[in-house]
Amino acid sequence: MITPNKTARLAGFFYLIVILTGLFSLMYVPSKLIVWENPVLTFQNISSSVQLFRLSIASSIICYIAFTLLPLTLYQLLKDINENYAKLMVILALISIPISIINLQNKFSVLTIIEGTDYLKAFDAKQLQSQIMFLLSTYNKGFLIAQVFWGLWLFPFGYLVYKSGFLPKILGILLMLGCFGYLINVFGRIGIPHFSDYSISNYITLPATIGEIGICLWLLLAGSRNRNVNQN
Repeated sequence: MITPNKTARLAGFFYLIVILTGLFSLMYVPSKLIVWENPVLTFQNISSSVQLFRLSIASSIICYIAFTLLPLTLYQLLKDINENYAKLMVILALISIPISIINLQNKFSVLTIIEGTDYLKAFDAKQLQSQIMFLLSTYNKGFLIAQVFWGLWLFPFGYLVYKSGFLPKILGILLMLGCFGYLINVFGRIGIPHFSDYSISNYITLPATIGEIGICLWLLLAGSRNRNVNQN
């Protein structure tokens, strides 16, 4: 029999996979390979570190698989708090998966160019470099669409954490704030030119980061000890 404590730790394990693979593929690898102001250097970086770029794609796939299992596991843990909110949490999280997977096609296309398939020899180096930057930029735009749902699912999740009685209320508050942080970040980048130049862009998703890492560690280390469900 799978106990609530085991379910909580399983959810924490899936969350840890999401966080680690996400940090690797979305932060570490781009910081090592992509220089937005320099297409030539970006092309050279990816060409000389193709395996690292491949690993970033594989890491993203693992991340999305874990993120599919995460809300389903959390549903089992939190459905007794408020089933409607638990269902909404799952739906909003899962909507992001096909968007994220399809968006990865842009990275596969970059890989195709870097591998230098014969029919690409008709293009000169500058054209290929420009095409790679276009594909990476398109990937980032698709990434913004997925972020809408990465933000939205945090509100019902945060609400359930807050109402649970066995998870820290402060983490629930941070997760709910994180929802709005994600949305502000997405619409800011869509609607405001050079939004990333504003200092707020560096901090707006901080509540989500703290809340998600915090709930991940809590689920892993504490599980659902002192579980006393408050239905609402």
